Amino acid sequence: MERHQHKEVTEFIVHHREEFQNKLLSEAKEVANKISDILQSGNIDLLKNAEKMVTYVVEGKENELISFAKQEGVAWAEHSLTLTLKLEWVHAIRRTLWYYLFQYDQQNTHGLNISDYRLKVFEMEKRINDGIDKFLNSFFISYSIYKDELLNAQRKMVEHLSVPIIPISPYIAVLPLIGVIDIYRIHTIEVKVLMDISSLKIRTLIMDLSGITDMDIDVIHHFQRVLSGISLMGCEAVITGLRAELVRKMIHLDVSFDEYAATKGTLQQTMTEYFTTNAMESI
Repeated sequence: MERHQHKEVTEFIVHHREEFQNKLLSEAKEVANKISDILQSGNIDLLKNAEKMVTYVVEGKENELISFAKQEGVAWAEHSLTLTLKLEWVHAIRRTLWYYLFQYDQQNTHGLNISDYRLKVFEMEKRINDGIDKFLNSFFISYSIYKDELLNAQRKMVEHLSVPIIPISPYIAVLPLIGVIDIYRIHTIEVKVLMDISSLKIRTLIMDLSGITDMDIDVIHHFQRVLSGISLMGCEAVITGLRAELVRKMIHLDVSFDEYAATKGTLQQTMTEYFTTNAMESI
């Protein structure tokens, strides 16, 4: 198709907009049932956006098409719309577009010999399919990037909340840790601990490990470095509640926390001891 013909095709589709939309909805029945909900919940006008996509594809506006696909990807990811619905919708757009291209050809290709007509159809097919494939590729990449960033932000928030440093006096705080500490979480602990020691002016940090089910070798070594960092911040680290399984692993690895931290039995005993000491010092 020549450039002026591309414009003619889009004008033909716009001229038959209502019929085009009805045909599109009949091709995507699952989406058609949810089109009002999608508009209401995500402010996404599927029919208007379908026409915009068709215009960019037919007229070969690649930059506009890719930019639009990226916007669509973010919008669908942001409102948790499924990829299954998007695929059904785009395939319905493809089928409907081909139907109207055929209708246009029926009215505008009189006089072409069979060879020219075949060449025209081949070029048209390549242009349309390439355009739609580029749209889908850009859409999926944008959708995936947004979802990954969202999941990463949510994970960071959860990990941040899983390091609850609790001040129990002006200079003493408790950090109860539970669950499995992996290499990602120990990095979060490192950042949170050192930042809070600085901002809260903590002099003693009691770290209760009674809820820790396991640590692998790399995490144990990294935990040692965290204790070293606490010491460098001028803060005393106290570890309570070391479980027998973790202690056995440390023995086999010839690892100890004694150089950088005091170790106590239970959190309750430790807090009683520190509060008693503080009370006596204040008399």
